[in-house]
Amino acid sequence: MNRGRGTRRSCQSQRSAGSSGRQWREDKKDQRQRPAPVVSAEEEKQKLGRKITEAVPKGTCQTMCPVQELQDRVAQNRLHHFEMVPGTEKDRRPKGDPLRAVKEYARPAAGKDATNPTDLRPPAVLLKTVHYLINEIAATPSRHPWTEVYGFVFDRLRSVKQDMIIQRVSGSECAALLEPIVRFLIYASYRLCGEPLRLYDPRINDTHLQEYLSWLLDCYTADGGPNPNQEEFQALGLLYNLDSMRARQHAMELPQQLRTSSSVTLAMSIGQAFLERNPVRLLRLAGGLSFLQTCALHRHLVACRRDLLLIYSHGFSSRNCRFPLDRLARLLHLDSALAAQLCQLCGLRVDLENQVLFSKSAFVEPKQTSLDCKLYHRKISEKQTSLSRLLLRGLHETNTD
Repeated sequence: MNRGRGTRRSCQSQRSAGSSGRQWREDKKDQRQRPAPVVSAEEEKQKLGRKITEAVPKGTCQTMCPVQELQDRVAQNRLHHFEMVPGTEKDRRPKGDPLRAVKEYARPAAGKDATNPTDLRPPAVLLKTVHYLINEIAATPSRHPWTEVYGFVFDRLRSVKQDMIIQRVSGSECAALLEPIVRFLIYASYRLCGEPLRLYDPRINDTHLQEYLSWLLDCYTADGGPNPNQEEFQALGLLYNLDSMRARQHAMELPQQLRTSSSVTLAMSIGQAFLERNPVRLLRLAGGLSFLQTCALHRHLVACRRDLLLIYSHGFSSRNCRFPLDRLARLLHLDSALAAQLCQLCGLRVDLENQVLFSKSAFVEPKQTSLDCKLYHRKISEKQTSLSRLLLRGLHETNTD
């Protein structure tokens, strides 16, 4: 009897298990046949945007240097004297001035959280920092030597760039930060030209300048709308990269209103003269540039003047031909003494009556070490006015030569 009841219960349990298994398979089949919920592209975009926004850190540091970093650098005696409280510079442990200290650049290290919001400065604080570095440090005439000024500002601007990248600063905020940085690096390429490599490396400056300039022009393209300073920086990019076909192609693809603006048109004309190896026209057009534009162009000027002397050495190569030195100086945009010195470096003779004797057989390539670019800066320096206003606002001073 008991065995019969047990058998009946086991059969019932098997039937119930079989029926539940069939029900589970039917439910799974229904789920496979049921269409997935439709999510619009806009909802997907908003969802992705929320994820990206949540992932990007937002800085909360309201000072130019995070408090913890300032404390650490004071304890480790790693303050720059531009950051010390005046009067404590000679103390065994100088005091740090919270109003003058600026976050220094540090390479990303393993195990160190670079996204801590308390160590990141928001865009408004970064802009204040850039203005301080240029207005109070770079443009202050009493701060010498300028190679030290450059080293300090260059390092602190790298930390600004680091905070911008981590926070993915973009749009008009990004452009407002990059514009004075590009101006500063262009000016530095002129101001420190010819300095010893241990004090200033032009290749490093050029690498960073090209990166900042490319970033800025991309900001203008992505923003789409008009920017009051875009004409200035499109022209600066052309003049600085006078030998770059990529820069010229970029300018050709600009909107017509921007492409036909006065600054861009002048820069394009100078670039065309450079391509045609017409140094006389190039130097004549360069006379109409502003101070900062001439700083961007200046690294090409020595080679341009050398080309002019080479062309004239072939065109006026005659035993009885004499060319007035003062006229040649005007063509070179130099004073007579510098023009005579440049002629002598190229193997050309200047007689006692200040006449140049051109000869294609006498012309020699001047040694790079003998061409001190700083000697030929005089005409450029005459255009300079307020450095602070120039770097922060990019004022267009006109040439009055």
